[in-house]
Amino acid sequence: MDVAELTPVATEKIGAKRKVRAYIALTKPRVMELLLVTTVPVMILAQGGLPTLGLVLATVIGGALSAGSAGAFNCYFDRDIDRVMNRTQGRPLVTGEVSPREALVFSWVLAVVSTVWLALTTNLLAAALSVAAIAFYVLIYTLWLKRRTAQNIIWGGIAGCFPVLIGWSAVTGSLSWEPFILFGVVFLWTPPHYWPLSMKYREDYRSVGVPMLAVVRGRAQVGLQVILYAWATVACSLLLIPVGNMGIVYSVVAVLAGGWFIYETHRLYNLAIRGAAASPMRVFHGSISYLTLVFLAVGIDPLLHF
Repeated sequence: MDVAELTPVATEKIGAKRKVRAYIALTKPRVMELLLVTTVPVMILAQGGLPTLGLVLATVIGGALSAGSAGAFNCYFDRDIDRVMNRTQGRPLVTGEVSPREALVFSWVLAVVSTVWLALTTNLLAAALSVAAIAFYVLIYTLWLKRRTAQNIIWGGIAGCFPVLIGWSAVTGSLSWEPFILFGVVFLWTPPHYWPLSMKYREDYRSVGVPMLAVVRGRAQVGLQVILYAWATVACSLLLIPVGNMGIVYSVVAVLAGGWFIYETHRLYNLAIRGAAASPMRVFHGSISYLTLVFLAVGIDPLLHF
């Protein structure tokens, strides 16, 4: 059917659906999914079993709203460079599906609602950590580090570590060594996860003056840094075994998945130093699989008791 033949009501419905999809896109759902993958398993570890379904849902909803707020703020402040980069030209603020004012209001609403929600349904510590995560991602990473230093991903990645602390504190109302070790895993994992992506989109970042490591250093140097951080990530994950009294499931997964992750980073480096065609996205996607496997093991291990 031709659009001109649609009734005003039908046309309005299409516009409303597109608007809703645009608002959802502002929250960066793929990033949100990854953050939530780290939350629920940590809650199981903190409980030493299954937390109540209500608490899990409350924490996941609050975490999703919080992560969505940070993503929307990022889209608002980065809309100037998003218009130039090929990778981001489909974002709602670039296409005009959402206005800057609408995006800013939406970001603030999500921030306030997520904070109030977590305070009412979990506890004040979880709510405070949620606020800290949003503030760190927006103020420290987006507005300060991203356009000024090649260390942007290293320190900016701290924001993505907060869901671990939020999940633990939602269950216990406090923090201990276990969530901080897993915080360290996510922190150390972020550079070898994101730097391969920046290798693929190197020219995009160069065109807008964002000094990602792949822009200011050669492929071989980036590949070496990816290896070093991958080794550090795996070593940190193994610390949880004695500290968290983890069993066979987590221990085996941490060793095997870690070994595979390290192998993939070495493969990328070897191709880079030989000048051969490399596929940095293989490490990028592999890093997601690695983190998912490790955190699934975190959640399964306490349920099996061996």
